Amino acid sequence: MNAGDGLPPDTELGEPTRTEAGEGGKTLGARSIRRAVAILRILATGQEHGVRITDIVQQTGLNRPTVHRILRVLIEEEAVEQDPNTRRYMVGPEVSLLGLSRAARVPVKSVAEPYLRHIAEQCGDSVFLTIRSGFDSICVDRKTGNYPVKVLSIEVGARRPLGVSVSGLVLMAFAEPDDCEEVLLGNEQRLVSHGLELDLVRRRITETRSLGYAYSEVGVVPGTRALALPVFDAEQQLVASVAVSAMSDRLSPERLAILVPLIRRQTELIAQRLNEIQTRRR
Repeated sequence: MNAGDGLPPDTELGEPTRTEAGEGGKTLGARSIRRAVAILRILATGQEHGVRITDIVQQTGLNRPTVHRILRVLIEEEAVEQDPNTRRYMVGPEVSLLGLSRAARVPVKSVAEPYLRHIAEQCGDSVFLTIRSGFDSICVDRKTGNYPVKVLSIEVGARRPLGVSVSGLVLMAFAEPDDCEEVLLGNEQRLVSHGLELDLVRRRITETRSLGYAYSEVGVVPGTRALALPVFDAEQQLVASVAVSAMSDRLSPERLAILVPLIRRQTELIAQRLNEIQTRRR
């Protein structure tokens, strides 16, 4: 896939061919749909902050007029909004409303909710549930503990390139090796933009696989640290990652001896519950 656009590597995002152009300059065929979806995925990374058209052009490889034309149509359909002050583009309300129709499509979210809350209550810090979507990780739930200083490193719905965060490392480390390498190569430019070289990410993935968890002494928010463990289903298929983010002094290497078993036990309970639900549906 091309980095961040959800397209296979042999799919070109350039201008449509003449055979794809319909009456009135409208583009026909699957290519236009892929381009629109690629742009929506990029906008999702910007959340409420939004994304500049320059960044969309750079990440898709499309020229500016093409990007502008697609954005204009998406705005007309309320799938995209533009901030009148910053001129940045964001995912629109229609996309959120469409997603509500399939809330049950992510069963791990509803299943994990009480177990995430338990972790937050026990450790006092922020807990995150993250799933994979293509070459990205997406935070689908967040619970906060009772410690006064809360580390809200990411919002629910935040999308990041796999390999950037501890959750992304977990989702790569326990994927199939060929799949992991494809993601690494596909995300190379995006990782570099986050100050990460491929060799470093590969080493961190190997370490995560060996330890059974990912630990970072430098979190997304300055002065914080993060820890993440995988969630498997009954067939040992990776379904999500559970992470804890806290102030550095609350997530020291010494405290891992307490937190890793706590989180691991809850991920096992999530797996058991998922298995029960799947068994009943058969």
